[in-house]
Amino acid sequence: MTPRSDARRTPTSTAVDGRPLVVHVVYRFDTGGLENGVVNLLNHMPAERYRHKVVALTEVSDFRLRIARTDVECIALRKPPGHGIWQFAKLYRLFRRLRPQIVHSRNLAALEAQLPAWAAGVPVRIHGEHGRDMGDLDGSNRSYQRVRRLYRPFVHHYLALSRDLASYLAHDVRVQADAITHACNGVDTAVFRPAVGGPRAIAGCPFDPLTHWIVGGVGRMQPVKDPLSLAQAFVLALAMAPALRPRMRLVMVGDGPLRAPVQAYLEGAGAASLAWLPGERQDISDIMRGLHAFALPSLAEGISNTILEAMASALPVIATAVGGNAELVLRGQTGEIVPAADPPGLALRLVEMASNPRRSRSMGYLGRERVCCSFSLQSMVATYQSVYDRQLLRARGGQFAR
Repeated sequence: MTPRSDARRTPTSTAVDGRPLVVHVVYRFDTGGLENGVVNLLNHMPAERYRHKVVALTEVSDFRLRIARTDVECIALRKPPGHGIWQFAKLYRLFRRLRPQIVHSRNLAALEAQLPAWAAGVPVRIHGEHGRDMGDLDGSNRSYQRVRRLYRPFVHHYLALSRDLASYLAHDVRVQADAITHACNGVDTAVFRPAVGGPRAIAGCPFDPLTHWIVGGVGRMQPVKDPLSLAQAFVLALAMAPALRPRMRLVMVGDGPLRAPVQAYLEGAGAASLAWLPGERQDISDIMRGLHAFALPSLAEGISNTILEAMASALPVIATAVGGNAELVLRGQTGEIVPAADPPGLALRLVEMASNPRRSRSMGYLGRERVCCSFSLQSMVATYQSVYDRQLLRARGGQFAR
């Protein structure tokens, strides 16, 4: 079985194109924050500087259509579950054929690409840590630490999306501090922006932002995102403040294995008519412009793209105290931080925001100011490009630069 290519046109030949090639390796190229970060990087890094290919160890979905450049090839290796040795040979042959100057893997699931990249003689090998999963919510999983240490000699430089992940790499994986760059996500503030005159109706949504106060969440309906906690908090908030029932509404965008259980819980609690779960949507910026507040109940995060998108849309954010969330949301200023897996605590914050919409709006606009100043897409791209440039210089025998 040969790898499947999902290019929309034949990429420029390396024989006539002197731009260095970066191969981005991910586990699956599908809807998600990590993948969205890759798309943003490819779409906004100056095209004259680098060529790019995306290699997914498993599958490539229609998410690839978000890549605006026509010279980016997406390759699906269709790896079966498990850590198969055969994958090393397949990646080795692929890297020998493509001859990239840089291989950039992301998260533990794609870290295995570093060994065949080393064997294939790839001059620059970079690994990014974007977040955690259910098997390692707080970074204490010793097995995961050992795996990362095992691959450490094959990685030249690390990119950590949050200070929390940078600390984990330095102290638990024992990576030298000068081999780690903190590279926070950025958001396109021209795409994610507030609606003029206040929230406007969301296509297909049964709620009216002119009469309802709508809190929303966006993300995969999977255990690490803990969507059930948001549904539970919403029901608890209605019980805490019955006067809010005529106008408080819940929107939860995303698909996954927990979507049906969340819907069933809301139906059992008698709140299904007050909530809208449309599944996966592509118009996230429009959805953000139809909300009054944003909530993220995750059990683990790196730097959340959806928090940045919500802040750029001038929404106050309630997020859990995990990963880099507190690096983005300033408690009491741009939103609130609550403990993970604490529906009552989240419910209390929902009641406070819904009961004081003027203060909530003020938080939202302070959040947008913060994003525009500190989390721009241009700043993110510049950081990645600087790391690529420095590592290529090192590989070519120039002044050594971690």
